[in-house]
Amino acid sequence: MILVTGATGHVGGEVARHVLGAGRQVRALVRDAAKADLPEGVSTTVGDLNDPASLRPALDGVEAVFLLPGYADMPGLLTEFKRAGVGHVVQLSSIAAPDGDLDNAISRMMIESEEAVRESGVAWTILRPSGFMSNTFQWLPQLKVSDVVRAPFPKVPIAMIDPYDIGAVAAEVLGDSAHFGLSHAISGPEALLPEDRVRVLGEVLGRDLRLQGQSDAEAREDMVASGTPPQYIDAFFRYYAEGVGTLDDSKVSPTVRQLLGRPPRTFAQWAAVHADAFV
Repeated sequence: MILVTGATGHVGGEVARHVLGAGRQVRALVRDAAKADLPEGVSTTVGDLNDPASLRPALDGVEAVFLLPGYADMPGLLTEFKRAGVGHVVQLSSIAAPDGDLDNAISRMMIESEEAVRESGVAWTILRPSGFMSNTFQWLPQLKVSDVVRAPFPKVPIAMIDPYDIGAVAAEVLGDSAHFGLSHAISGPEALLPEDRVRVLGEVLGRDLRLQGQSDAEAREDMVASGTPPQYIDAFFRYYAEGVGTLDDSKVSPTVRQLLGRPPRTFAQWAAVHADAFV
């Protein structure tokens, strides 16, 4: 049995589908089973990742866990996994983790999550993806009313990865001792500027979309208005406006091809799959 956290989200959902497609049993950890929309064949169990003891029933018979980062007591979660006899944890992290900048809230969250899994005594594998193609859904409200996309950091290229590929990689390494103790950086096939994504999305949708790059002041104002926590706003600006740290979201990694025997999906492929969401 594989326990998947975050299975109702973009990444965890892909992990659940790929593990299920490989013929393995999948149990999704959710807070409310009645509201969970999951693939047929995925069982559900209720628990709160901010309350490690609440996971004890969910861990019964579990051999491996796909774990999201950043919960209140990551060491406590891993203690529960070890107590339950979990044999392997695949920890989702970020390309930001190697940055080592504990003053950056995003880097710190990933660094501390990685430290917890390394020190747990449970076999582990860490996945460090670049930015997600699914972040493009942030443009949905704008595209419902206009062909203009206002986006921050217009000069920053990111080798975005399709969550589909993260799910495929996770399913490939879960329970495989060849990957114990390894950290894998994973990315999409090319680094794209926001204007590149707008152009490709427009081609897929048959719309004449245009990018309006925001100034840093405009971007910060929008992030504040959207309710983004201040520490994360500061983290984004440290990365993308100030260039503080060693984060390189533009670097293309060969890992997806090496592990799966195929190239990672392109942004055009992601857009085609999700085109209906933008209609």
